[in-house]
Amino acid sequence: MINNELYRHYNFTGKLDHRPASGEGTSGGSVDTKTLVFLVICSFIVLENLVVLVAIGSNKRFHNRMYYFIGNLALCDMLSGVAYLVNLLLSGDKTLQLSPALWFVREGSMFVALGASIFSLLAIAIERHLTMVKMRPYDRKKNYRVFLLIGTCWIIALSLGALPIMGWNCLGDLPDCSTVLPLYSKRYVAFCIIIYMVLLLAISVLYARIYTLVKSSSQKVSKQRQSEHALSLLRTVVIVVGVFIACWTPIFVLLLVDVACKQRRRCPVLYKADWFIALAVLNSAVNPVIYTLASREMRRGFLGLVCGPFCKIQTSVNGSGARPSLEQSRSKSKSWGSGINQNQNQNQIQNQSQNQPHGSSRKEGERGNEAGSGPAAQDTLVGQACPD
Repeated sequence: MINNELYRHYNFTGKLDHRPASGEGTSGGSVDTKTLVFLVICSFIVLENLVVLVAIGSNKRFHNRMYYFIGNLALCDMLSGVAYLVNLLLSGDKTLQLSPALWFVREGSMFVALGASIFSLLAIAIERHLTMVKMRPYDRKKNYRVFLLIGTCWIIALSLGALPIMGWNCLGDLPDCSTVLPLYSKRYVAFCIIIYMVLLLAISVLYARIYTLVKSSSQKVSKQRQSEHALSLLRTVVIVVGVFIACWTPIFVLLLVDVACKQRRRCPVLYKADWFIALAVLNSAVNPVIYTLASREMRRGFLGLVCGPFCKIQTSVNGSGARPSLEQSRSKSKSWGSGINQNQNQNQIQNQSQNQPHGSSRKEGERGNEAGSGPAAQDTLVGQACPD
């Protein structure tokens, strides 16, 4: 049965005129090609991020501050895939059969999941910046900061997503309705755009600041090595910020057009929102590649889960030859810790040993070796190796 309230809103915004006729492009109630492609992408996003979560949860070496943030990001991205998948299954002819409350839940879950993903990216940038500024090694006793940031991400995302169902909507005020989201108020959409634009600016500024700190802290390293690491870190910064901008800017621009467009019929791009939303969701598929698979340790854990016994067989056959192959395939921008790698750490230890007794330098060397190895040190090594 068609819900009269949804019908009025979809008819007023013109979305009814741009909906495919029942059965168009399908046969026997089957799913159309576009929806099928989106469903496959969503399934891939869910599986990809699920593997990342399992890899982090099953390996104690990943139980440290930075990997908690990466795990939370993977959870947000996985839920984004699930939310969009459910959204697709409840779209089409089923849309007008939903109650307004269920419609708000359908769309709000997308806002919450995608919003939490963006806030998680900001939390990762904040944590890395704090690590660089304080220049202290990883301390398990200070995990409260991790859970405080993660909890804040979810509280803000849930609050933003719940605003429409709590009353900030256009029910009873059709002229204020968004065209892309017919039950959402244009003022609410504009409010979300402002927040996400501020987040984008904050993420960009923080990563630019991190790059500046790393570049300035490597003055004692040889010029050739310094330029190599600066270029490697710059490449990673460009990838992180560039992918985020590429995936999210189109939907931001579309929503800005939605808010600004006075005559809906003259803005036909507003009725092609599915592709813009899909591009934003695609960011959830790219995040695991950037934040996890670029790390050597995470790549090993990921391959161990995907390959299973086959990887173990290859390792036993090749002996020590399997590990160098991973080393050779490692990207220069494997993690933020690679901005100042183990060789740099050892150079600083040698410089310190010139001004310290022999016994003291030996202890520092042992601590340096411990800090330069393992996944926990990769993300804190930058802070440890950057003197004022």
